[in-house]
Amino acid sequence: MKSKTARIPFRSGVRLSAGIIGSGGYTGGELIRLLVNHPSVEIAFAHSKSNAGEFIYKVHTDLLGETDLKFTNKIGSDIDVLFLCTSHNDSRKFLDANSISHKTKIIDLSQDFRLKKNNGIKGREFIYGLPELNRGEIKKSNSIANPGCFATCIQLALLPLAKQKLLNGEVHVSATTGSTGAGQAPSETTHFSWRQNNLSVYKAFEHQHLNEIGESLKQLQKNFECEINFIPHRGSFTRGIFAGIYVNSAMKIDEAKNLYRKFYKEHPFVFISDDAVDLKQVVNTNKCFLHLARHGSKIFITSVVDNLLKGASGQAVQNMNLMFGLDETTGLKLKATAF
Repeated sequence: MKSKTARIPFRSGVRLSAGIIGSGGYTGGELIRLLVNHPSVEIAFAHSKSNAGEFIYKVHTDLLGETDLKFTNKIGSDIDVLFLCTSHNDSRKFLDANSISHKTKIIDLSQDFRLKKNNGIKGREFIYGLPELNRGEIKKSNSIANPGCFATCIQLALLPLAKQKLLNGEVHVSATTGSTGAGQAPSETTHFSWRQNNLSVYKAFEHQHLNEIGESLKQLQKNFECEINFIPHRGSFTRGIFAGIYVNSAMKIDEAKNLYRKFYKEHPFVFISDDAVDLKQVVNTNKCFLHLARHGSKIFITSVVDNLLKGASGQAVQNMNLMFGLDETTGLKLKATAF
């Protein structure tokens, strides 16, 4: 088992005050579920224009008995941390339209600030919030751009190789996500009768998460210029991402496993499995499971995460914990729905 690093509690005996913008969607609902049970957090407001005045459990029905909070269309100002669970391109608009105190830390779950070319606004510089890559910077930052779900799953499979400058050829990725990855608003490809017993490819070779994956790999391996051939699939299930990744490598498999275990030794949510992994092992957790195997001249890496937790809201809480000096795992010790 991995050792947990002790942290000094944030303002001992005082709870963090949190606000959530866009709390009516899937990521907002998961964030509320995590925060209502977080020992160091109190939700000050859950903002939703379309659901204002409604009990939260009327929309997120799994929260019946967990909270009597109501959605609001008012934005509180005296808070410690603000989560933006907005649609892509809406977080920047929200911050342009609203004055948020620089004392308030911001964690944005959209893609608006993930890339270095557009990671600043109103005196804030957003740090890319993948703890396994930027933990030190996250601890010192007041603004975090939470990574994308596919990006998290794929980066965690490749970072140890990039650290050792071992990505010297094309990377091949095939990954399947559940329907919640498309958001709560209904569409043709999330309709039950279309999605059930079905499988399809979308945005082949041009998915938007490729840009942030490339930036992270180049952060560790500056000469990385190889193609990432990414084929995303829509799966016939609700949540989780299952990714299969292969690269050319001369490393022996035991050497590769040792490399990965060493890289993730101090990171409490990434585990290297000697056995093949499946999606149910990580659904409802903030974990990433990795499995490595050799096939001829290639290393094949399987990576699995829950797209709504490690791929979104769980990682946002992990980042909040780091920003406020809490133990990284606080509020995130969750059991998988393995059966």
